[in-house]
Amino acid sequence: MAKYYRLHDGPTNSESTSGKLSSIDYRAELNEQQYVAVTTPERVSLVIAGAGAGKTRVLTYRVAWLLDDGISPSQILLLTFTNKAAREMLDRVRNLVPVDLLSLWGGTFHAIGSRLLRRHAENLGFSRSFTILDGDDRKALIRHALANLKLDKIKRKQFPKAEVLSSIFSYADNTLRPLDETIELKYPYHYEHLSEISWVKDEYNRLKKESNAMDFDDLLMKSVELLDNNAFLRDLYRRKFRYILVDEYQDTNAIQERMIEALCGDGSHMMVVGDDSQSIYSWRGADVKHILEFSNRYPEAVTYKIETNYRSVPEILNFSNAAIAGNHNRIEKNLQSVRPSGNMKPAIVALNTSRLEARFVGQRIAELLEEGIEASEIAVLYRAHSHSMDVQMELTGRGIPFRVTSGIRFFEQAHIKDVLSFMRFASNGRDELAFRRIVGFLPGIGPVTSDKLWNQWQQYAEEAGNMGRLSMGTSYSVPTKARRNWDQLVVTMDELTPIDGIVPLPSAMIESIMEAMYDDFMKASYDDYEQRKMDVGQLVAFASQYESVEDFLELVSLLGNTDTEENNVPLTGKVTLSTIHQAKGLEWEVVFLIGLCDGMFPHALSVDSIDSENALEEERRLFYVGVTRAKDQLYLTYPRLAYSSYSSPLILPPSRFLEECPAELLEEWRVD
Repeated sequence: MAKYYRLHDGPTNSESTSGKLSSIDYRAELNEQQYVAVTTPERVSLVIAGAGAGKTRVLTYRVAWLLDDGISPSQILLLTFTNKAAREMLDRVRNLVPVDLLSLWGGTFHAIGSRLLRRHAENLGFSRSFTILDGDDRKALIRHALANLKLDKIKRKQFPKAEVLSSIFSYADNTLRPLDETIELKYPYHYEHLSEISWVKDEYNRLKKESNAMDFDDLLMKSVELLDNNAFLRDLYRRKFRYILVDEYQDTNAIQERMIEALCGDGSHMMVVGDDSQSIYSWRGADVKHILEFSNRYPEAVTYKIETNYRSVPEILNFSNAAIAGNHNRIEKNLQSVRPSGNMKPAIVALNTSRLEARFVGQRIAELLEEGIEASEIAVLYRAHSHSMDVQMELTGRGIPFRVTSGIRFFEQAHIKDVLSFMRFASNGRDELAFRRIVGFLPGIGPVTSDKLWNQWQQYAEEAGNMGRLSMGTSYSVPTKARRNWDQLVVTMDELTPIDGIVPLPSAMIESIMEAMYDDFMKASYDDYEQRKMDVGQLVAFASQYESVEDFLELVSLLGNTDTEENNVPLTGKVTLSTIHQAKGLEWEVVFLIGLCDGMFPHALSVDSIDSENALEEERRLFYVGVTRAKDQLYLTYPRLAYSSYSSPLILPPSRFLEECPAELLEEWRVD
């Protein structure tokens, strides 16, 4: 049975100043819940720190408390998920306690793994000077392994490329899943290639060993292998690290959990800190069960809950508590705000279309800026990057500077630019860049062949006044191995090219491009094929607002080039546009959470997944993370209708996450 300490519960250590290195008054500088967790004498402890409750403060003061208690820095191991987090915590400790921390091991799991392997690589058949492969190096070596496979031409076209193989191998390693299970679960459309993929993985591992090189996943895999297979080294490091602290424990994957277990012996003191309600990274291997089942694995563990929130006004926090309540698999907690009432409940705003939704967001942001809110204190958050298109267009039109932190701007993504290149070339036969881009991803066609094809097309097109169809050239210099792909491209471009005054609609053009050839290319080329396919679906919906391909492409071009207009605007003067995943750990005075309808949020891939129950619980946690980013004002918006190239609009139901929350916690805004 897990033990829980809440306010005024738990041990009441008397805080003596004798022998202390610092002058910290722990009771004065920490609230009661934080103090009890920081000063715990328990050997194993789980700290559940809710959103905005001071998780970093707990870890920082825990290290300071240990040092004040006479623990040597060399006996402390601090595991984090980013180097920045480790640096910030150790810098804070240095400001609290006058101690040299050089002997304290603090950093990411990968950094600690690298440090172990640099000392003991010979035990695994590597030298200590092994090379660490970055992402590009890793893909280059996988390409080398792939070349050794010698696939036939037809199979090579369908076979996953190095980027996809890299993701398959990484997911399998980080989750400790067999390769066949990984492919069946995450990449079922590549299962027919299982035996060949397995061969490539073995060959890739052989090439790494031959090159005395390890990739980032090896830093964890080989560290665990080292400790598992060498009892002397395992006991050595277990005796060394008497105190182990783990940050963001809810985000640990299987190999990271094995690394913690390998380093934590019977005499170790371990504290893990996290929030099960903010576990949102299962797509990269994180397993929320690690934190939910911690007390089952460590029956002696004591759980401390830190529920005092310093970030949000009570109205937002009450809604946040209700938002996560629908999850069955969670550790019960109830966040309480220390802030006074903000006199405004979260606003729910339904608009007829995504364009009108964006118009509302743009208008409200303009009003907030006039009221004196800094642009840097406003964020627009969404479930998927593609949901931001209309907002980007609206803010651009209003001249409101913004920055996109959810990756590159939507229209600058490779797969979107590929699809747009088909449309650009169909609209303008002189567009050489578009031509070279669409032939560039055809297997068997390189720069030299591309030059020849362009010159031949120029000759044919000039005779037809640059408005002819690609098929009118009958003697293109195409290599035999590329002939089938080229012929398919010609047919596709002919379908897109205007003839007899009939011009395909932009949305219909995109659907034709996908169906004819680009969907197969995405499947083989990208590890996140399903998401990119949905991006293109959003592009179809966006394009359905336009009848002219020229008008559509002109607007896209303007949206893709707004960065240059903002060069003189300081970062602090920009509204933030971000996916919720990218926004975790951040906060703003005002947050707009958009696209809150079923299929968009929760995401359709989660609703329709094999493990839909767990997938929906993670979607609900993601929603919770989104709403808890807001300090003062929260706006929840969604469109009622969606349009495609077909005539009938699709009615969009509001997100089930909105429906689950008591109506009295929200105020409904009606917008003309």
